[in-house]
Amino acid sequence: MRAGADARPRSTPATTVHDHITDAVKTPDLIRLTDDVILARFETMKVYAALGAVRSLLRRGRVVPGQTLVDSSSGIYALALAMACHRYGLRCHIVASTTVDATMRAQLEILGATVDAMPPSQSLRLDQELRVRHVRRLLAERPDFHWMRQYHDGVHHEGYREFAELLTGALPKGPLTVVGAVGTGASTGGLARALRESGRSVRLVGIQPFGSVTFGSERFEDPEAIIAGIGSSIPFGNVRHELYDTVHWLDFRHAMAGAVGLLREHAVFAGLSTGAAHLAASWEAARDPGRLHLVLGADTGHRYAERVFARHAEALDPAGLRPRTIVSPDDLRPPWSVMEWAGRAAPEAARTAEGDTPCPVPSVELLP
Repeated sequence: MRAGADARPRSTPATTVHDHITDAVKTPDLIRLTDDVILARFETMKVYAALGAVRSLLRRGRVVPGQTLVDSSSGIYALALAMACHRYGLRCHIVASTTVDATMRAQLEILGATVDAMPPSQSLRLDQELRVRHVRRLLAERPDFHWMRQYHDGVHHEGYREFAELLTGALPKGPLTVVGAVGTGASTGGLARALRESGRSVRLVGIQPFGSVTFGSERFEDPEAIIAGIGSSIPFGNVRHELYDTVHWLDFRHAMAGAVGLLREHAVFAGLSTGAAHLAASWEAARDPGRLHLVLGADTGHRYAERVFARHAEALDPAGLRPRTIVSPDDLRPPWSVMEWAGRAAPEAARTAEGDTPCPVPSVELLP
């Protein structure tokens, strides 16, 4: 037990026997880090996005059992989609980023997914653009494929309603601040909107890396940045900018400090996006004591074992880190900036083309 940890007993839910692994991995461990900060730590949070999307598409007849679902992925969504396809008798084809390692690829192949590994590229932007182009070529050859469009199809927001219901039952009533990586926009946006629709007062704090077009930091470069899934070099239609109250931009070194600090202080092994969210949430909670803050821990730290955790001696001390407070994206500066976004619209460079506008988020009965 960490020093000063509250030794009060917690209620333990009855153990559930699940019908499929997706039901087990989609449920996070809720861990109290401080009186005001709780971590929702997932094995892979994108199971909510993939499972909810597949169920909705099947229910609406947009896909049928046996059909092939295809998408581009940096890894975590690929595995989540492959598991959802395994559950519902669908085929899966992944156009994989260079960040998909041998362990991830082996899992995908054993699950029955076919994988097109793209060659290394000179930049994240080029990597993402090449993958999308490859998907379009596949669709031209195989019109029976269904493109999941995790970046643009609002159906990926749907699964997070179930997560919101879980949190409503588990967390005390009252105002809540949700802190998480923006990525495709589905997890933070979908969760915050579902919680707000339930009547809860929710502040949404998004985490971005430098170099991401999503909230206007594309003019910067972070040579060490390997924070897969937290930002983007191309516009994502699923990011609803008006949902965000605050945005933090952090470089690799600060995300590393948050991830190593989380493991050192709380024995939680989680990825870089979780580390960045943990650091930002700690600062937010110190400014607003008494308000509950929820950190979204999207995945474990295994992908970062060598390039982050093996270098733990280099990690900065989180206690000495503070952001630069700015009032406009024009004032943005590394290594850590924070701004009250206050529901602003998307920056010009982050606006999607007409053909990539997000599909409406459906409200449908989900398959079991």
